[in-house]
Amino acid sequence: MLSDLLSTHKKTFSDYTELRAQVNTSRHVSFLAGNMVGNGQSSESGVSARVYKGGTYGFASGAEYTSDSVKSILSAAAENAAFMDKHVNKKLPPLPGAKGGNFQPKIKPENDLPQSVLIDYAKTLDNIVIEKYKNLTSRTIAINCLDIEKLLSVSDGADSHSYQPRSMIYVFMTAETDDGIPVELFKPFTRLGHFNDHFSDPASLTEELDKLHEMLMHKREGVFSSAGMRKCVMHPDLAGMLAHEAVGHTVEADLVLGGSVAGHNLGKQVASELVTMVDFAHTALGKPCPLPVYVDDEGTIAEDAVLIENGILKSFMHSKESAQHFGVKPQGNARAFKFSDEPLIRMRNTAILPGKSKLEDMIASIDDGYYLVKTGNGQADTTGEFMFSVDLGYEIKNGKLGKPIRETTISGVAFEMLKTVDMISDDMHWDASGFCGKKQLMTVGMGGPAIRCDVNIGGR
Repeated sequence: MLSDLLSTHKKTFSDYTELRAQVNTSRHVSFLAGNMVGNGQSSESGVSARVYKGGTYGFASGAEYTSDSVKSILSAAAENAAFMDKHVNKKLPPLPGAKGGNFQPKIKPENDLPQSVLIDYAKTLDNIVIEKYKNLTSRTIAINCLDIEKLLSVSDGADSHSYQPRSMIYVFMTAETDDGIPVELFKPFTRLGHFNDHFSDPASLTEELDKLHEMLMHKREGVFSSAGMRKCVMHPDLAGMLAHEAVGHTVEADLVLGGSVAGHNLGKQVASELVTMVDFAHTALGKPCPLPVYVDDEGTIAEDAVLIENGILKSFMHSKESAQHFGVKPQGNARAFKFSDEPLIRMRNTAILPGKSKLEDMIASIDDGYYLVKTGNGQADTTGEFMFSVDLGYEIKNGKLGKPIRETTISGVAFEMLKTVDMISDDMHWDASGFCGKKQLMTVGMGGPAIRCDVNIGGR
C-alpha cells in the first residue's frame, strides 16, 4: 500500500492544487502454439502535482516518492503555473468549489502473486485448448494483470486512496477455410479483482471456449455479405463499441471545444427516442460497474453522466475546467493513467440502456438482413463518422439465422444511425477487456443491449 506522504503538504497549498502518488503494476504471460513467448512484470510509480492559476495549469512529476521529492514537485508545479499565468494571461476566476470527503480503497492489495501461478494457468489452459479442439492451426493464450493504486490530496474536493486490480485472459483460436484462408476469433475473460479470486481453475472456462470454437467453425464456412444499407441486429459488443467510439468521444467536453459534432446538437434529437446512453461512475442498474470510479483525479466525487436521454443529447462529460466554461457541475470524468500523466476528460463505464425487446424477436422481425456478433476494432472521429470491423456475423433470412458471413466492416455517422434504432433488447452486457487510447491509455468499460437499426455494411 502507498504510504501517505501527501496530506502533510496540504497546508502549503496556496492556489488550487492536485497532488497524486501512484503505482501501476503489470504482469503478463503469453503462449503461442504451446511455446511461451512472453513473460514479464513491471512497476511504474511516482508523484505528480498540478496547480491552477488564472486559467492555466502548471504540472510537474517525478519518479521518487519521498517527502522531499513531493515538496520539490509541488514547488515546480507552482512555478510552472505562475509562468503560464504570466505569459498566457487568461485572467479567469478560480475553479468552482467542490464537495469534500475522503474515500478509501474498497479492494485491498494482495500479497505478491508468484509469476509461476500465471505461467502454470496459461500452460494448463493451452493444453486444454489443443487437446479439445484438434482442427486448430494455431492458438494463443495471453494473461494480463494490471493493478493501479492512487493516493490523491486536493486543495478543493475529495481526497482519496483507490486501488483497482484488473485481471484478463485472452484466448485466440485460428483455423483455415477449405481454400486455405486463415480465420481467427478471440475471447476475452476480464474480471475486476485479483487473478486468484476469479481464475483458479482453467477448466471452468471450457463452456465459453466451446462456444468460441463453434463460432470459429461457423466462420470457416462464411460467405461474403452484400454491400449496402441493411437492417441489422447489432450484438451488445458492437453496441458497446458504438457507445464508446462513435458517440462517447464526441461528447467529451474538450473535444466539443475542439469542434466535435456534438457541440451544436446539445438539447437536440440525435437518436431514436428508444435510446438512452449513460456514462456510469461505479454502479449501473443496481450492480457494480466493470471499472468503478468513486473519485476522479481532480478530486471530484463521481456521479453518473446522462449523455443521451430518450434520443435527446442532454450533456457532455467534463473536467472541473470545462464544467466552469459551460456553467455546469463536473461529475468525475477527469482521469490520468500514469503518475506522470495529467488528468484528461475520459469515459468510465459508457453504455446504452436496455430496452423491452427480446433478442429472438428482433431477429425474427427481419426478412433480409444481418446479425452482427463480434467486432475486432473500431475507429471514429469527432464528426461522429465511424468504421468498425465485423469479425463474425450471420445472415438473417425470413426471420431466421442463416449462413455465417466473412469478415467485413460497417460504417456510418453515429447520430444518424442511432436515429434508425427501432428495437432494443432487454438484457445488458459489459466489456472491459481493452484500453481507450485518447492521448494516453485508460481503462474503460463499455456495454449495452442488442440494438436493431439500419447499418451500412461492406461486401466482397
